[in-house]
Amino acid sequence: MYLNLIEIAESFGVSEGVIQGWIRDEELPHTEDRGRLLFDRAQVAHWAARRGLASQVGFLAPARAAFATGIPLAPLLRAGGIWRDVPPADVPAIYQRVAAALPHVTPAVRQLLVQRLGAPGGVTLAPVGGGFALPHPHARISLGRDAGTVALISLNAPFPLTEAAVDDLPVTHLFFFLAPAPRAHLDLLARLGRLLTRGPVPGLIRANASDRQILEAVAAGDAAMSAAEAAESGP
Repeated sequence: MYLNLIEIAESFGVSEGVIQGWIRDEELPHTEDRGRLLFDRAQVAHWAARRGLASQVGFLAPARAAFATGIPLAPLLRAGGIWRDVPPADVPAIYQRVAAALPHVTPAVRQLLVQRLGAPGGVTLAPVGGGFALPHPHARISLGRDAGTVALISLNAPFPLTEAAVDDLPVTHLFFFLAPAPRAHLDLLARLGRLLTRGPVPGLIRANASDRQILEAVAAGDAAMSAAEAAESGP
């Protein structure tokens, strides 16, 4: 079964330009027929599975729970770290430092990420209310299954917004994240949003709790979400 460029892009939840980039840079299997790009379903499935993308391919994946990738947040937060008392002007440099320490990728990939994050418009802020925002790369990135990271950045002054505010509270805490794959990007957005609307984590952060307390609460949130996934999946 062959799919066209539009169907492949929709299945992965990315733009057609991203698919063309994967063809050029990631050897995404394809064939050309009278000027059209066509993709063999089985070949794409194999290619995607090797890169941790199989769960995003809607025409291949069975029905899954809302948090399909099951990526726990606590290990990612340990990798990215908790940064405190940060001046807003220093935030872009922290984005780059977190990317430069990204585990399980090559130095060349880290360097490319640092450059992209430092470029104008390289980061989307995504305010979620309650004084929190979820900055992340503007462009979707495919890094590999184990390459994600999350950093909690607590500011010593409100962060200036160019995006529309969600409520009247100034943004003083950022959860910056780098996802391993486009599907994981969407799931991490959902997981972080859920973490900040349910449970004790927001209160602990506002109270300047210790790193250990915050990490334990995030791990407990992971366990709760895993239980919810199992319940949604059924027997």
